[in-house]
Amino acid sequence: MWLEDRRKEPMALAGGPDSFLHHPYCQDQAEQTPPHRPGGLAGPGFPAPPDRLAGHQEDDVDLEALVNDMDASLESLCAASETAPLLHNGQHSRGPAPGARVLQPQAAPRQRVQRSQPVRILAVRRLQEEDPHLRTSSLPAIPNPFPELCGPGSPPALTPGSLPPGPAAAKQDVRVFSEDGTSKVVEVLADMTARDLCQLLAYRSHCVDDNSWALVEHHPHLGLERCLEDHELVVQVESTMASESKFLFRKNYAKYEFFKNPMNFFPERMVAWCQQSNGSHTQLLQNFLNSSSCPEIQGFLHVKELGRKSWKKLYVCLRRSGLYCSTKGASKEPRHLQLLADLEDSSIFFLIAGRKQYGAPTDYGFCIKPNRVRSEAKELRLLCAEDEQSRTCWVTACRLLKYGMLLYQNYRIPQQRKAMLSSFSTPVRSVSENSLVAMDFSGQTGRVIENPAEAQSAALEEGHAWRKRSTRMNILVIHRTQHWFHGRISREESHRIIKQQGLVDGLFLLRDSQSNPKAFVLTLCHHQKIKNFQILPCEDDGQTFFSLDDGNTKFSDLIQLVDFYQLNKGVLPCRLKHHCIRVAL
Repeated sequence: MWLEDRRKEPMALAGGPDSFLHHPYCQDQAEQTPPHRPGGLAGPGFPAPPDRLAGHQEDDVDLEALVNDMDASLESLCAASETAPLLHNGQHSRGPAPGARVLQPQAAPRQRVQRSQPVRILAVRRLQEEDPHLRTSSLPAIPNPFPELCGPGSPPALTPGSLPPGPAAAKQDVRVFSEDGTSKVVEVLADMTARDLCQLLAYRSHCVDDNSWALVEHHPHLGLERCLEDHELVVQVESTMASESKFLFRKNYAKYEFFKNPMNFFPERMVAWCQQSNGSHTQLLQNFLNSSSCPEIQGFLHVKELGRKSWKKLYVCLRRSGLYCSTKGASKEPRHLQLLADLEDSSIFFLIAGRKQYGAPTDYGFCIKPNRVRSEAKELRLLCAEDEQSRTCWVTACRLLKYGMLLYQNYRIPQQRKAMLSSFSTPVRSVSENSLVAMDFSGQTGRVIENPAEAQSAALEEGHAWRKRSTRMNILVIHRTQHWFHGRISREESHRIIKQQGLVDGLFLLRDSQSNPKAFVLTLCHHQKIKNFQILPCEDDGQTFFSLDDGNTKFSDLIQLVDFYQLNKGVLPCRLKHHCIRVAL
């Protein structure tokens, strides 16, 4: 057994792997080796040594040849590993890879032997896809998380058309009308709110966006209109409108006025509580906004019967669950209350011409219209109040009970944005402007005005003097370019405009007088009532002035008059705050 021990010794020296025994060339050499003979190693490849020393020399020669053969075999195996893929357990496949060229063993220097080569993972995955039966069960197969990136027939990167198309933003054309009859078509997205559309229209019309613009839902065939809440979706509201209906773009100063002056909107006689309350108006608004509280608005209303032309005066109670009427006087017992309308799926509208169209007993009508109703007047719940304050209280309470905190958020968000931008709204003065000072040249020598109040007064006097130096033709026509001047309109038309744009204190407009061609009329709203003041011309030293108080306070033109009463109340019940405006789209 000396031969087997000697053959294992060079293998250990060469460090050959186990696969060396499977090499065809080595197997042929092992098969050609003759069996062991007692007399020594005699055969074709091993000549018989004469003695033990000669035998050892022959063994050394054979050992060198055997080591060269092993090196050549290892080189062929390393070369084959570059093309042969690995299986799951990291071993090479037994057979040659498809399409790989089989290298013949040849002698090579020892320094060219490479015992490790980098593994090509792409070839392994390709082999797994082509030959699934070669997978071994020794290690679990790891699925490829991105097959579209590593597949043989797919590009390494995603193409523009490989991803599924996303949902396109729905757009719709909406036509909006102004007060003068002009209109504009606007492309509206599905998620655009009424506030967003008002901002867009104000920007395109070159108007100041003071958060008082509103989008009005107008139904001429039903005689109804209402202002959309700022959070309502325009496309969703338009889907409930008939073909005759349209959107109007106008001012509405009273949209959130009840948050500023709640005492003008909720008379004490109409407010009741189911729980103890301190009775303050601040607590009143908190109870309306708090969903757990239960405020009530109560009073008498004229109610039109469904499907009939007759009206009945009933005692009505407004709660969170809906609008109820009492079948027995002013009783609010549950057995005497009958549901008139539900506010959940309805909207509150104002009647435009209630007397003419529906035979309403007063001019202060409103309506609760279900959203499913388009053009049928039979399902409308028509109501009528005794005065404007009562109607405003009912409509405002319906809005608060229906929307709650959404109204307060709509009111607060523009104010918060204005407060955030207040520090950036002040114009930055240049260095040259900061170096300027106010001067007084009324005396023989000029002097620097150090008092800021005196400097401002001098600037106003200079402006007035400049206006007096202007021509009389400009004084007579300059007011016609102002937004607050509405020209030749009737008293009824001026009252209608003020009602549409909100009955708030200080809302005004100027117009030509119908009784006196040389005079003008100031129409002003105070405490939800509309009053008219005549502006008469007067002459002094051959010059024409305008006055509201029989000549005690004179003004060279109407612009000076408006500027003065915006700062001072004078003979008016309140200062001029908001002017009615009409915008052409």
